[in-house]
Amino acid sequence: MSQTTTITFFRFERWRDRAWALAMMGAARLAMARVPDLEFWKLCGSGTGEGFTPVPNTAVYAILCTWPDADTARNRLRSERIFARYWARATEHWTIYLSTASARGAWSGQQPFLPETGSVSGPIAALTRATIKPRILPRFWGRVPDISRMIGSDPNVMFKIGIGEVPWLHQVTFSIWPGAQEMAAFARTNGPHAEAIKAVRDGAWFREELYARFSILDDSGTWGGVSPLSRLEPAP
Repeated sequence: MSQTTTITFFRFERWRDRAWALAMMGAARLAMARVPDLEFWKLCGSGTGEGFTPVPNTAVYAILCTWPDADTARNRLRSERIFARYWARATEHWTIYLSTASARGAWSGQQPFLPETGSVSGPIAALTRATIKPRILPRFWGRVPDISRMIGSDPNVMFKIGIGEVPWLHQVTFSIWPGAQEMAAFARTNGPHAEAIKAVRDGAWFREELYARFSILDDSGTWGGVSPLSRLEPAP
């Protein structure tokens, strides 16, 4: 058995469902804490567009979980009432199953992701999470639009979204790439992203940070009407 991480994204169209999802950012905590076998979890909102803005998006939310193994993850997501309540109200939802290749840093004082694979030979998912120092907020968010445009124009990125637990202060980025080489090329190319990385390091912008890379095990559901992983499938 090896630890499996799941991230489920939900889209809500009706205003009453959006209001429910917002309220669940607090109300779901007790139910989540009672889910058997759930090792680590976070309830997240998102920003407008693809999430890389400080303006909250009331339509898109996410739940990140870690489980002892993939079978447990599938069974709990299918059987636990708290998840069923989200399925019932969401217009669309997509879950991706991941195995940690590498992880460094902490999230809420914990190290939630246990590396299993060591390296990834195929498609790779990247997650970064940071708690931003309040005095840095204007500078951090001032750089985000340029980075968002850069990643949006990269033909290799298969999926990208910005989410977070607390608006403005906590930022999580999640992206999927065809391979480690394409992801590294984006990260190292001179431009807004490379400049932001240097500024973060030089100015110690974050109180806490975590960087993780995952191999992709499986997915279920759709996002935008299709699986974001469909680009991996060979053409007929």
